[in-house]
Amino acid sequence: MTIGIIAAMSKEVALLKPLLSNCVDNELDGFTFHCGKIGAHRVIVMQCGIAKVNAAIGTVAMIDNYRPTLIINSGVAGGADSSVNVMDIVVGTRVAYHDVYCGPETMRGAVQGLPLYFLGAEKVVEKIPERNDIKKGLICTGDQFIDRIEQVHEIKKIFPDALAVDMESAAIAHVCELRHVQFLSLRVISDSPGASHDNTTQYTNFWETAPKHTFEILRDLLESL
Repeated sequence: MTIGIIAAMSKEVALLKPLLSNCVDNELDGFTFHCGKIGAHRVIVMQCGIAKVNAAIGTVAMIDNYRPTLIINSGVAGGADSSVNVMDIVVGTRVAYHDVYCGPETMRGAVQGLPLYFLGAEKVVEKIPERNDIKKGLICTGDQFIDRIEQVHEIKKIFPDALAVDMESAAIAHVCELRHVQFLSLRVISDSPGASHDNTTQYTNFWETAPKHTFEILRDLLESL
């Protein structure tokens, strides 16, 4: 199976690349694709850039050049619920936009003509173990860095069951929906705006202390597929 892994930032890709064996870099369509293997699978890792447009363009480039069966969006996210702690892993069984509104007769969060929720690949989710530090549920996406609890409260008025917030997952899922590619978002919680008033220092410190093994659940998952 060919599997694409998309991350937004170079810091995230730096944590993912050591998981690949026999890694070779290819420059295509303005992106660098890190091509290697995890277990029996061909795995392509790329940095798409931050926010929804960059995520969507990167996903199209990944699909057009490598035709993956599955795309996994990995990286960090902000916690959006008191049940989620820094260093927890949130598995996006569903993802949605928190900043989309297409007007009367549409649901907030839904792009007209598309479902409100983009579903994570069910058979892949089933392979992820049940652990205290792994939470499965809703990830919400928007073009904002969420750093205040007041922002989380506004999002949870629309999506009360949101566990995490990020800036790419729903855009990648959106492209995968249109191109008929399986999708899953797998995010490590770097900060908790849902549990503290100002999380900027928390987010900055995460990058100093984040252990690489938090991303190794990806390796274990792919080896089990």
